[in-house]
Amino acid sequence: MPFDFKKEYKEFYMPKNKPEIVTVPPANYIAVRGTGDPNEPDGAYQQAISVLYAIAYTLKMSYKTDHRIEGFFEYVVPPLEGFWWQENTDSIDYADKSAFHWISVIRLPDFITPDDFAVQTAEKKKKLDCSKAEFLTIDEGLCVQIMHHGAFDDEPASVALMDTFLAENGYINDFTAARLHHEIYLSDPRKTAPEKWKTVIRHPIK
Repeated sequence: MPFDFKKEYKEFYMPKNKPEIVTVPPANYIAVRGTGDPNEPDGAYQQAISVLYAIAYTLKMSYKTDHRIEGFFEYVVPPLEGFWWQENTDSIDYADKSAFHWISVIRLPDFITPDDFAVQTAEKKKKLDCSKAEFLTIDEGLCVQIMHHGAFDDEPASVALMDTFLAENGYINDFTAARLHHEIYLSDPRKTAPEKWKTVIRHPIK
């Protein structure tokens, strides 16, 4: 059976429907940075997702090519994730999506190094400009998280639950330039009704 991050690391990918505290270890990602409305058709965000998946599947299928990665084992491509922020605020104004800054990411297995990063191979196979992709290590550390059910615009209700939980347990949010609002997308919006979407919401705390 291919290694599945969601099943092997349930504490990070399948939280409960109520807030919980976790310590997230460093992880490596394929990342693309950008700004603007994620819902814009053929916009920067949609293009970034295409790049992420092109590289992710090129790496996943590399064992069938001449490019051998030391320590490789078969795995399921992890879900799409995103780190989000807006300037001059710790909160998110969901009504002003054009003001979003984001880093879209897909997690990489630990055996993949920067030297294995298959940007040029993905470009040739997919005929896609992957030059904006980068190998990124993120150390989230102490966080609060919750499983949000429903549309993205309804996330403030889940965030409010997390904030109340923090206040009751002696913690506060710890947003910085390096510690951001984090979402993990467990549903395919193309195939699932918004009220059934599952999204992990994670915030840095101290």
